[in-house]
Amino acid sequence: MDTWLIVVIVIAVLIVLALLALAASKRSKASQSRKREQAREHLREAELRGARAEQEQALADEQAARARRERAEVELRAAETEREAHERSQHAQEERSAAEQLKARAEKLAPGLSHGNGHVGGAQAADVTQQIRREDIQREVDGGGATRA
Repeated sequence: MDTWLIVVIVIAVLIVLALLALAASKRSKASQSRKREQAREHLREAELRGARAEQEQALADEQAARARRERAEVELRAAETEREAHERSQHAQEERSAAEQLKARAEKLAPGLSHGNGHVGGAQAADVTQQIRREDIQREVDGGGATRA
């Protein structure tokens, strides 16, 4: 083979190798560019999800605070209701005691008037019950609840 032919083949091989290197470089740059774009996209998505997570956490915190507030209000109402029930119970006990004292006085003044069973007659008992109910209703209208002392 002639020398000049060998030189031409070597030059052709070098040109082909240079073109392959250039193509690989361009491919590598394009790949890097795609990777950067994909990384930017991931960062944008991460920011959006982070913002949504913060918003969701804020809503959850607000909901938990509202639940605690409502629970406290319910507990407060329950305590108030229990206090009112205790007051009513005390008032009922006082009324029972007063009734027993009046019954004892009535028995002293007129023995046998209570018909032997210890209770006032049916019509009188209904009148007393109605009067107590009217007083309770009036107290609720005036004071917004049972406030017996």
